[in-house]
Amino acid sequence: MLLPGTPGKGMVLTPRADHLREPLRQALQALERVISTEPGFDPVSAQRVFTVGANDNASAIVAPPLIRMIGEAGYAGIRLAFRTIDFNRLPEQIESGEIDVALVSRVLPSASHVPLLQEEFRMAQRKDHPRGTEPPSLEEYAALTHVIVSGDGGSFRSAIDDLLKELGYARRVGMSVQYYSLVPLILQTTDLVCTLPALFLARYAGSLLSTPLPFEVNKFRLYATWHPRFNEDPGHAWLRKQIDLCVMI
Repeated sequence: MLLPGTPGKGMVLTPRADHLREPLRQALQALERVISTEPGFDPVSAQRVFTVGANDNASAIVAPPLIRMIGEAGYAGIRLAFRTIDFNRLPEQIESGEIDVALVSRVLPSASHVPLLQEEFRMAQRKDHPRGTEPPSLEEYAALTHVIVSGDGGSFRSAIDDLLKELGYARRVGMSVQYYSLVPLILQTTDLVCTLPALFLARYAGSLLSTPLPFEVNKFRLYATWHPRFNEDPGHAWLRKQIDLCVMI
């Protein structure tokens, strides 16, 4: 599997060995997971790091109650890492265990998942917006300048635009951001508006006004997803249960 390399450079992998490197890495990770998995899981005595993949909106929903619960219960050996998601890499990340559970709005094919919540979308604006405070008509909604959250970054279209097109309208998206938490700062100082999940907007009720949309739109849904090979992992199952309980709080 090794060949002599350039003089002074030692040995190099054969093409077949290089081809097998990634499958072997994954197999070793799986073996390590099996060896290290406890027959049962006791959060009081366990020493384990759990990694949750999520955008800033989902993290804000789950992370505060989850870490509070762990602290109040005295689970000193449990540590949490929340990190952003690269959706293109997510399948391999949950398979390898790099991410234990991902919080997503669209489910991966063949991945295990459970629904966590669903909520309506509303239009948000600053409280002293010149358009006033009444819910917009469809014509007014389309005429306003919008900011959208693009999870992958840089897109100026969303499912809302597809729906508007079916209704014979188009809106102007003047700004695209990748982070939910940036939107309130933008809305508070501009005349832009944004269509966002109601639960997110509830956290900014003191500084933003939200109104119903002038058209029907599917509700925002949040799922917990993970690779099926962790279905029977006791610690993993414990984490999933705690996440579900946190969303119910």
